[in-house]
Amino acid sequence: MSGQGLTGLSSRSRRLVAAGVLVWCLISVFPLYWVVVTAFKTPPGVVGGPTYIPFVDFTPTLQPFIDLYQGIRGEFFRTFLNSTIVGLSAAAIATAVGAMAAYALVRFEFRVRFGAGLIFFLLALGGYLLFSNSLGFTRAQALLLAFPIALAAAILANRLPLPGPILGNEDILFWFVSQRMFPPIVAAFALYLLYSEIGRLGFQLIDSYVGLTLCYVAFSLPIVVWLMRDFFEAIPIEVEEAAMVDNVPSWRIFLGIVVPMSMNGLLATFMITLAFVWNEFLFALFLTNSRWQTLPILVAGQNSQRGDEWWAISAAALVAIIPMMIMAGLLSRMMRSGLLLGAIK
Repeated sequence: MSGQGLTGLSSRSRRLVAAGVLVWCLISVFPLYWVVVTAFKTPPGVVGGPTYIPFVDFTPTLQPFIDLYQGIRGEFFRTFLNSTIVGLSAAAIATAVGAMAAYALVRFEFRVRFGAGLIFFLLALGGYLLFSNSLGFTRAQALLLAFPIALAAAILANRLPLPGPILGNEDILFWFVSQRMFPPIVAAFALYLLYSEIGRLGFQLIDSYVGLTLCYVAFSLPIVVWLMRDFFEAIPIEVEEAAMVDNVPSWRIFLGIVVPMSMNGLLATFMITLAFVWNEFLFALFLTNSRWQTLPILVAGQNSQRGDEWWAISAAALVAIIPMMIMAGLLSRMMRSGLLLGAIK
């Protein structure tokens, strides 16, 4: 509701709106408050019934955090470091690659023939079956041979006047976004099988930094392309056209003009991507087992044979939340302006 609409309301209606917003805020904040107070309780304080106010209902303690520090309930600092390294790497790579893809979709026209896509599918599937079933290659070798051949053939076929529809930039963008529509469990299971096959060739991807980062880059690219496309469309093209008149190369236009002008949007997209990766659970559960486990796995595993120990879970969850809150606070101004730039076209 706009500010003009609010000023047109009666005083009673405005009080009702304010009361509704207050209730919504309380409902939203209460789970976080519950996590905070639970993290400072002793086990008897948690199982002894609901208490809400420190120093009045219960005596706060730092024992759950001391347990985390001493590694009693898992290697917290190692998983924290894993989440930090993988999250920053994946968010930075996905933002860089996705920004270039989004810029290309905004400034250049692509025409993909449906027949070329069909040729890619048939050659990739047929080549894989041929190499693996008839020629005796392993499944990983068959994949590594069939897909490049199918891709090269599809690129060449796209130059031919094949019958059928021609897909444009909007169709390519929809294809990117559609990658986030199917259930992640399908991709996680398929990715686990693919990583297992590649591991038989001697290149370990399961429970490795490279494997987890590549997964999160692929997982984040659709949302990056979707967001950055709106940011780039908001940038006036006249500046780039003036640079083209001076024969400035395209890569210098992108790096020297477009990237600085869209820095707020890039930061906003980076933060959104980092938040997705930081909180992701399913892929980390499938693709790691000990060495590169991340914080969501550790938080979910804070239980024992006695059941879920909520004081330990709350302490781990609270520490996992703090870095994202600090980064969001430091970059909040640039994120707001960046998101606003993408919203106004």
